[in-house]
Order: sequence, then structure tokens, then C-alpha cells
Amino acid sequence: MSDESIASPASPPDAYISPPVQRAARLLRRIAEGDEVKNMAQTARQIDINRTTLLRLLHTLEAERFIEPRPGGGWRIGVGLIGLAAQAFYSEDLVQVAVPVLTRLAETLGLSAHLGVLDGREVVYVVRRTPNLSFVSNIRVGSRLPAHAANMGRIILAHLPPERVRALFEGAAMPATSPHTPTSLPALRALLDADRAAGLAWSEGNFEAAIFSVAAAVLDASGQPVAALNVSGQREAFSGAKRRAEIGAAVARAGEEISRRLGWTEAAVTKELA
Repeated sequence: MSDESIASPASPPDAYISPPVQRAARLLRRIAEGDEVKNMAQTARQIDINRTTLLRLLHTLEAERFIEPRPGGGWRIGVGLIGLAAQAFYSEDLVQVAVPVLTRLAETLGLSAHLGVLDGREVVYVVRRTPNLSFVSNIRVGSRLPAHAANMGRIILAHLPPERVRALFEGAAMPATSPHTPTSLPALRALLDADRAAGLAWSEGNFEAAIFSVAAAVLDASGQPVAALNVSGQREAFSGAKRRAEIGAAVARAGEEISRRLGWTEAAVTKELA
């Protein structure tokens, strides 16, 4: 059989689309965007399938480790899909570019350095580099933290359009991890505005008592946030205005270096804001 007989110019553009695969992709996209599928009837309507098909998709995707049950009910993206995404990031330069920069940052500052990406309302850690010291971060690659409470999540959200942030968090639960955590959309917006103006998101025990951290965004060629990096350590490691300025400047430079290697320029940001 010739190639022409397999797909002729007269074939409709969607002739070879597989509806089951398309339905699975739509479901994964909704879960990644924050739909926990706690209301199956509502989710089934939104992706235009029946509840039986939705139930089969959920269990199939769980078996493939593409999704996993949430502790409080519902579903979230699973480690199988995160692994695929990590491989894709590696092949598409993000991790390859970030690893040497984070390694150098960790050793220079004597702090743990991380790279995270946004997944719905959570930030997922995809790279971890630690200095040769007795105290280092115990967070692991694949760990998830609430984006509204963790500074890598905050700095990514700070660079997203306000309507995107509103779509993610309006009506959503925003549990507090410390007294500093914003628990409402207006409070979150105010914090994101401050983070964006500063160019960095600082945490002084905001997520874990006695642990300080600072994060910067990683931008792609279009000026959109694709990830964030941070460094973290004990309170004493951030002591003094001079030390804080040194850490903040180093993190900002690292975020800019990775962004530039991904094609970002100031011109891209200016164009986006125009």
C-alpha cells in the first residue's frame, strides 16, 4: 500500500484522530489545570463524555501512573506523567540548561538550589542540587507544594496574566501552611504584585519555620514563565542585609542566565507588555 493511499490530500484533517486518546488528553489537561474530578458529572459534561467512560479513563490513567488519588479525595497528575514531562524538559533544554547553573549556585552560596514547574495549583520540583554541607534541603524531585504558599509557585504565578491566576484560584481552597500564607484571591494577588515588582519571591519561614528561601522566575523566548528556581537554607544562612543582597542578586542572575539560554530577551517582555 502506498503512502498516498494511507493519507491522501483529500483526507479530512481529523481523519486520523483517535477519539479515545483525545478524551484521555482532555481529561489529563483538566486535571493538570486544577480539576480534581470530585464532581464526576460536572467533569464528564465539560469534556463531553459520559460518566462510565470518565470512570474507565480515570482507572486506566491511574494504572499507567499518569494520575494518582489525592489524599483528600479526587485526582492529581501522577509520577508517571511527571517522569515523562521531566524527560521532555531534559530533551527540550530546560533541565539541561538549569542543572549546571543550579549546581554552581548551590556551591557558591552554600545553599540548596531547586527548579520547579507549575502543575495546576501546585509547584512540582524537577531538579535539586545541594552543597557539600551538613544541612541541606530534604525535599525530593517530584515533591509537590501548594503554589500559593511556596515561593517558586508564587514567582511563576506573579508572571502569569491576572485572569489565569483568577481561573486557577477563584473559589478554590487555599489552606495556610503558616501565618504568612495568603488564603484568599485578593491576598494572593497583593503578594504576587509585590513579588513581581521585586523580581524575587522571598520566604522567611513562610512555608517551614526557620527555613528561609528566595525564588526567581525562568522565562521562555516569548517572556512566559516556564519554571522557577530557588535557594533555601536555615535562617542563619540569610542573616544580615549584605548576605541577603548577595543571595538575591545571585538568584536573580541565575534565573536570567537560564532564561537567556532558553531564548528570552528583554525585548520579548517589552513585546508581551505592549
